[in-house]
Amino acid sequence: MELKTYFTQMTADERDVFAVNCKTSLGHLRNVMYGYKRCATDLAVHIERESKHQVTRPELRSDWANHWPELAEEAEGLGA
Repeated sequence: MELKTYFTQMTADERDVFAVNCKTSLGHLRNVMYGYKRCATDLAVHIERESKHQVTRPELRSDWANHWPELAEEAEGLGA
């Protein structure tokens, strides 16, 4: 799921908590969501964890295989 889709399904209070749990600000999440800023690798991990894998690292970073080669190996093992 795209970050924007996930984000818009939350209430304002849930967004605040999500940003805090992701160790960032709402403004920065919005910048990432709309493509003004690139999602840092640590933020991608936080978003994936806090969204309970509804938003994944590969969805947040097009160069994900360079940073998390274990995910590429898992995908290959699953026949993807």
